[in-house]
Amino acid sequence: MRKKILKNVDWGILICSIILCVIGMIALFSATQETGYSDLKKQMLWFIVSIPVILILIFVDYELIAKISPVFYGIFIILLVAVLFTEPINGATSWFEFKFFSLQPAEFAKIFVILTFAFVICKIQKKGRNEINKPWKLLVSLLIVGIPILLIIKQPDYGTAAAYIVAMLMILFTAGIDKKYIIGCVLIIAIAVPLLYQFVLPEHAKSRIKIFLNPDSDPRGAGYNVIQSKLAIGAGQLTGMGILKGNQTQLGFLYPKTTDFIFSVIGEEMGFVVAAGVIIVYVILITKAIYVAKTAKDDLGSYIAMGIAGIFLFHMVENIGMTMGLLPITGVPLPFVSYGGSSLLTNFILIAILLSISGRRQKAIFIE
Repeated sequence: MRKKILKNVDWGILICSIILCVIGMIALFSATQETGYSDLKKQMLWFIVSIPVILILIFVDYELIAKISPVFYGIFIILLVAVLFTEPINGATSWFEFKFFSLQPAEFAKIFVILTFAFVICKIQKKGRNEINKPWKLLVSLLIVGIPILLIIKQPDYGTAAAYIVAMLMILFTAGIDKKYIIGCVLIIAIAVPLLYQFVLPEHAKSRIKIFLNPDSDPRGAGYNVIQSKLAIGAGQLTGMGILKGNQTQLGFLYPKTTDFIFSVIGEEMGFVVAAGVIIVYVILITKAIYVAKTAKDDLGSYIAMGIAGIFLFHMVENIGMTMGLLPITGVPLPFVSYGGSSLLTNFILIAILLSISGRRQKAIFIE
């Protein structure tokens, strides 16, 4: 059985994630030299911790993981409530601080929200695939994602909340959600966005949107980070200025250069060739995740794989987009590349679940 699983596993998924991790560590090597490479060392430690987790989870049937996921979902809802009472870090109550490391519940919660949401949809569809389109059943399933989203917005962490929404929408699309709900959502969003902007969004969030539209309106304040990021990426040109030789990176103009703006470091010091290569690797990874969804042996595997693809897609587009000034800054990390233990371990667990699904695939079950 194990040999069959290993034979069917799409190892390209793991290779893509490791390539991104290696590029990220090279960038962290350059970005952390003035601090004695502290963040790089921590990132390497989390990478080492992730290896046995991947090897174990590949052989664990994803159906079993999905069945027990509601228990962990409940635990992380409690943690998402508890983290709201911690001391703010950079204006957000998103982390539990321990002596040697910090823990971000919203990152790990992604795993169990996706698994629980997919599991519940499959339960609903046991009586028929169209059961998910019954309003009250759809509402119950949406609450599974809605509760953690509201708690994460409360932190506030709008970027991570948006990642949950994208994953939810991709799972619902795969599950065969009726077009009337899609049209309804589009109309609601069109009406709600201006109202939310005017009456709900806090001033710092409005400021980010204003700066996104016109960063030069406050070049020494709110627009400073995105201006420096664009300068760094532009300075890299085709082949980059060289490791440890980027002006914006080494002179401290980029901040935070190990997390939000790590892609700017890559663009400045490694150039367009490597930066474009990073995007290509992400596209391959996301495409492979969607293919795993298409070829999964059952609906549960399809839904989980699509949810994971949604997480990676949003993080890639939002992080790279914001460093180029194409999207508002939200503090979303670049998967496998940005510094962050919670993020790295979460991403590798998601990769391991993808590998578990791909190792057990038999036939294509996908909504046309």
